[in-house]
Amino acid sequence: MFKALQAIGTIVFVTLMSMAVMAGDYSDRSERAAVLDRVVAEGVDRDWAAAVLDDAKRQQSIIDAISRPAEKTKPWFEYRKIFLTERRAREGAEFLELHGATLAAVSAETGVPASVITAIIGVETFYGRIAGSYRVVDALSTLAFDYPRRSPFFTAELEHFLILAYESGRDPLQLRGSYAGAMGYGQFMPSSYRSYAKDYDGDGVADIWASPDDAIASVANYFVRHGWRPGAPVVVPANNDGAPETLFEGGLKPEHSVGELAGQGFAPTTATDVTLMATPLRLEGADGPEYWLCLYNFYVITRYNHSAMYALSVWQLSQEIEALANGDA
Repeated sequence: MFKALQAIGTIVFVTLMSMAVMAGDYSDRSERAAVLDRVVAEGVDRDWAAAVLDDAKRQQSIIDAISRPAEKTKPWFEYRKIFLTERRAREGAEFLELHGATLAAVSAETGVPASVITAIIGVETFYGRIAGSYRVVDALSTLAFDYPRRSPFFTAELEHFLILAYESGRDPLQLRGSYAGAMGYGQFMPSSYRSYAKDYDGDGVADIWASPDDAIASVANYFVRHGWRPGAPVVVPANNDGAPETLFEGGLKPEHSVGELAGQGFAPTTATDVTLMATPLRLEGADGPEYWLCLYNFYVITRYNHSAMYALSVWQLSQEIEALANGDA
């Protein structure tokens, strides 16, 4: 009888422990101590940080979502349809008009076009309307502790999040964002917030969640800090006349001049400075391959999201927004 009760007790204990893990209780995870040690070294109160982590909940839907990003599963002609819609362009023109004074001032100061800043916010959050419904602490804890493939990255972001919440006095259990822990109008990761967020309206807080002005300035600052070249072109269409396959095997950063690429059969279809550095890009269009020469400012857009399809969507949306704002569409 005793052995039977002992066995039942063991089963109940194991079940309760499993339920605790599924509920997202990270209080007993060995990695937690290292996270606490590192944020305490940055001036965060240990008890405060421990209480925040104790409240974090594991979210399986986050693991599912990050395992199937659209740029990994969709060809270009389908991917672009997500962002290049009549509604997104129209609302982008409306956002540009509504926040015209701030956008004009920030653009004049930084050299980043107002339409590009607007397009980033449009692609990321539909102009602030869809900024994410996950608690940031849940998203980052889930990915830090239960997504081994990118655990180091998300562990670092979790630490940045704890530091920024502690330093800013914001309630870390109330801040919400995407399944990956990105926050606000421009979907900044915590490390990006700490590095690039700007307090444009002068209230002492870089509020990328509720202040469009701060969000606009922060996005522009991100571009500036990553080397945006004011007035320089971004991307031009190209023609592929037998270029070797090896040309398409490089990374996103431009490593060949336009003239060099043209000499290998990959040339621009519009007048372009042959000394500019470019990356050749081939995408799957609805009617066959599309070819592009991606210049340095295109590469800067990919620093926001390391995807050529993302960057091209942002650029094309910015052009549609600009055309509507100017009455050309």
